[in-house]
Amino acid sequence: MRDSPNIIVTGTPGVGKTTHCETLAQRTGLRHVSVNQVVKDKECHEGWSDEFQSWIVDEDKLLDSIEEDVKAGGCIIDWHACDLFPRSWIDLVIVLRVNSSTLYDRLTARNYAEAKLQENLDSEIMEVLLQEAREAFEEDIVIELMSNTSDEMESNVDRIVTWVKQWKHDNASDAKRS
Repeated sequence: MRDSPNIIVTGTPGVGKTTHCETLAQRTGLRHVSVNQVVKDKECHEGWSDEFQSWIVDEDKLLDSIEEDVKAGGCIIDWHACDLFPRSWIDLVIVLRVNSSTLYDRLTARNYAEAKLQENLDSEIMEVLLQEAREAFEEDIVIELMSNTSDEMESNVDRIVTWVKQWKHDNASDAKRS
């Protein structure tokens, strides 16, 4: 049994995943696991895609490289996908969403190429990552949160911190009964 939960924070690029994860890590003591950083640092990729300006992730290498940490618990996994992670590893899936004009502004500020910008806007509009999360995990652990403003982000973090405290309380009680 883990002492701390594992959480995935997912959503299209530009929804505020990293901001949420960094703040959550500070407030909860959980570890922020940036998949992008793991892919780079541990070479969990099959090379660079010029078309998408990103690494081509080797999912098996990625899972192998984080398995020990995640099984120990206390990880906040920050990535735009969630369906590759085993259900047994994850206690909560947060799908961050933004309105299309906010996303457009954020991705334009990042100088995204037009094709990459359009692909991400389409993904957000079509709720691709939300549906992926709902198909990959039990519905009761998938939470959709809006992330358009700093107030929404702060409220989201407060809500997740409360959830973490409750999870720890509930699981401490379960451990005592075993």
